[in-house]
Amino acid sequence: MCVVVEVWAAVVGAAIGITAGGVSGFVKRDNEASVAVVRLTAAVEHIAAEVSLLRQEIKDDRTELYPRINRIEQRLASLEAKL
Repeated sequence: MCVVVEVWAAVVGAAIGITAGGVSGFVKRDNEASVAVVRLTAAVEHIAAEVSLLRQEIKDDRTELYPRINRIEQRLASLEAKL
């Protein structure tokens, strides 16, 4: 009778150990996935900020460049008129 109780106790203990290991692995994978999502979100936000900055710099360059081109075209037209 004692042997049967010990066998059942060992079986129950092994089942609890396996279940705890499985739950622990699941929680660890879930935590790793959450960390990966946070990192990817931060990376995307950084890239979006850089693209926004680049667009603003391009806009500023255009604002400066087009008047210069206009002045050069006017000077060229006046030089062509003299020839």
